[in-house]
Amino acid sequence: MKLNEKHTVQSIAALIDCQFIGDGNQEVLGINEIHRVENGDIVFVDHPKYYDKALNSKASIVIIDKEVAAPAGKHLLLSTDPFRDYNKLVLHFRPFEPATKFVSDSAQIGEGTVLQPGVFVGNHVVIGKNCIIHSNVSIYDHSVIGDNVVIHANSVIGADGLYFKRRPGLLDKMHSCGRAVIESNVEIGALCTIDRGVSGDTVVGEGTKMDNHIHIGHDTVIGKRCLFAAQVGIAGVAHIEDEVILWGQVGVNKDLTIGKGAVVYAQSGVPSSLEGGKVYFGSPVQEARD
Repeated sequence: MKLNEKHTVQSIAALIDCQFIGDGNQEVLGINEIHRVENGDIVFVDHPKYYDKALNSKASIVIIDKEVAAPAGKHLLLSTDPFRDYNKLVLHFRPFEPATKFVSDSAQIGEGTVLQPGVFVGNHVVIGKNCIIHSNVSIYDHSVIGDNVVIHANSVIGADGLYFKRRPGLLDKMHSCGRAVIESNVEIGALCTIDRGVSGDTVVGEGTKMDNHIHIGHDTVIGKRCLFAAQVGIAGVAHIEDEVILWGQVGVNKDLTIGKGAVVYAQSGVPSSLEGGKVYFGSPVQEARD
């Protein structure tokens, strides 16, 4: 998530009531998780196992629970609970906005787009031209939809990602501040759910077509002209390249890549990355001809 107003390391430290190491005047441009950070972003780390990854990432500011030597150009925010303080920042910069009507006054809807009865369009949503949004579709805040998109009845675009930290007696939610982005010429079947990114964007690429009952997890990026049959489930932070076909009930693990043009036959389980241009089957998958 990019910030809409100017902030510095010093002002962010004041918001979460912590000390900082580095240049207090360093500008802060955004808040992101480790897999999506860019220069100027804040990231958090709360386990020594991941210190090096965070400190050597593109992030300029690191919320961390221990004073360590920082690489050149890095600025540290010293926190007793980085997960908690990251959530504080998310809720400060993107608080929940209650809806007051079915179609928000802040939504932008393109010429020729049809909203069937019962459609909900949240705050700051952008919908392009000549779309058809069928009855009872819910489009959550900040979602972006391109031109010529069809979304069938009862689908949900932009719900929160499934991201929780285990604490004693508690599953502590990481609040989502990312978006769901549906590019042009996409068709989404009935009863599908496409979660928004926890901090970045979940993206469905141009020309992709989805059957009914499909779930796309947070921060997943789907390429162009993919085809997914019913009951496909894709976990968070997956990367599905262009022209991939996933047949019915394929399950895809998190943090992996399926290469361009791969085909996965029905009821297969994909636990790790797959090369493009091949056909796969099984659980776990292997090349179908084998």
